[in-house]
Amino acid sequence: MPGSSISSATVNEQPRRDDTTKGAHHSVADAKDIEKNEVAPTDDPVDDEKNGETTPPAPVNDFPDGGTTAWLVTFGGWCGLFCTFGLVNCVGVFQRYYVNGPLKNYDPSAVSWIMSTQVFLMIFPGAVFGRLLDSYGPAWLLRIGAVTYVFGLMMTSLANDYYQFFLAQAIVSSLGSSAIFNACMTSLVTWFFKRRAAAFGIMVSGSSLGGVVLPIMMDRMIKSVGFPWMMRTMAFLFLFLLTITALTVKSRLPPQPKPFVFKDYISGLREPAFTLTIAGNFFFYLGMFLPFNYVLTQAETAGMSETLIPYLLSILNAVSIFGRILPGIVADKIGRFNVVIMICLMSAIFCLAIWIPINNTAGILVFTVIFGFSSGGVISLAPTLIAQVSDIRQIGTRVGTAFAIQSFGGLVGSPIGGAIVSAQGGGYLGLQLFCGCSMLLGSAFFILSRVSQAGWGLKAKV
Repeated sequence: MPGSSISSATVNEQPRRDDTTKGAHHSVADAKDIEKNEVAPTDDPVDDEKNGETTPPAPVNDFPDGGTTAWLVTFGGWCGLFCTFGLVNCVGVFQRYYVNGPLKNYDPSAVSWIMSTQVFLMIFPGAVFGRLLDSYGPAWLLRIGAVTYVFGLMMTSLANDYYQFFLAQAIVSSLGSSAIFNACMTSLVTWFFKRRAAAFGIMVSGSSLGGVVLPIMMDRMIKSVGFPWMMRTMAFLFLFLLTITALTVKSRLPPQPKPFVFKDYISGLREPAFTLTIAGNFFFYLGMFLPFNYVLTQAETAGMSETLIPYLLSILNAVSIFGRILPGIVADKIGRFNVVIMICLMSAIFCLAIWIPINNTAGILVFTVIFGFSSGGVISLAPTLIAQVSDIRQIGTRVGTAFAIQSFGGLVGSPIGGAIVSAQGGGYLGLQLFCGCSMLLGSAFFILSRVSQAGWGLKAKV
C-alpha cells in the first residue's frame, strides 16, 4: 500500500499481519504489531489509542459513534459546558465590573486572581473527580456539582468584599462547576471513536454560545437590575440547564470501583506522548485566557465606544463556535494532533503578528474574530488528544490528571499578564508577547508528542 497514511491499514477491525515482507508499506500500527511477534487480535473491549493508533483494537460496534443515547449525552454535555466553561469565557466582564465597581481599590492583578482561581479550580480537581467517575459513574457527581455550583453563584450575588467574592465565586462555585465539567468531558469519550473529535466540537460549542449570550445578558442586567439580581437570574437559568445535564449525561462503561492510589496518577507521566501532550496544553492554557481577560480593558484604553465594548467577548465566542466544531470534523479525517498543531500555531502567530500592532477599534475587532476561531479548536480537541494516548478503562483518571496539571497554566497566566501590564504602566506589549510565546511553546510540545507517536513523516494521520 504505497503512500498510505498512518491509519490506512486500520480501516478494518484489525490490520492484516500475514505479510511481514512489506514493512516499508505498513502503517505505524502494523509495525508495532510485527515487533510484538505477531500478537493475535484480542476481544478485550478497550479503546487504546496510544502511540498514534487511530483504530481501536476492540470491535468498532463497542463505540456507538451515534444513536439516540450518544447524542443525548452530547446535548447534556452541551448544556453543562454552556453553564460552566461558558461562564469562564466571561471573565473579562467580571474583571471590568470588579475593577470599576466594588473592588476598585484593589490592583487589577489582585482582582484577576478571582477569575484565575475560578479557572484553576474548575479544571484542577479533575484528578479526583476523574477517579470518582471511573469508580462510581457521573450521576451523583452531576447532581452534587449542580447544587454546589448554583449555591456558589447565589452567594456571589450577596458578596461585597474581596474575600467574599473569592470564596463564593473562585472556590465554591468553581468546585461545583468542576464536577459538572469533568463528568461531561469524560462521559462523552466513552460513546464516540471515529466521530470523537466532531462530537467534542459540538459539545464544547456550548461553552462558546454561553460566551456569546452571557456577556450581553450580564452587561444589560447589571445596568438594569444590578449585579446581585443578574447573578441570581443566571443561577436559576443554570439550574434549569443542569437538570437536563443530570438527566442525560451517562457513561457507556460500567463503574469499576478502585481505591485512590497515587501511582495511578503518575504512571502515565512515564509515557512520552502523554507527558508532552500535557505540556502542550499547559503552555497553551497559560496564554489562551489573556485575550479573554484583557481585550475589554485594552479596548477601553484604545477609546472604543462604550456601547461596543460589551459585545467584544460575544463576538469572540460567537466565532469560536465554528472554531470548535469545524476543526473537530477535520481532525477525525486527517488526525487530531495534526489539526491541533496547525491551529495552535495560528493562534500564536495571530497574537504576535496582529494583536501587537493594533491599537484601534477596527484592529481589535479583527483580532477578536480570528483569535476566537483559532483558539476554539484547541479547546475542543484537547480532551481527544489525551484520549488518543490513553487506555479507555482509565480515561477518567488520565483526563483528570492532565486537566489538573494544565490548570496551573490557567491559574498563573492572567495574574502574570496583569503584573506585566502594571509594570509597563498600562501598556499591553509585554502581555501580548507573553501570550504569543506561550502558545508557540505549546505548539512545540504538541509537535514533539506527534513525533513520539509517528516520527517526522508529514503524511502520518495522528
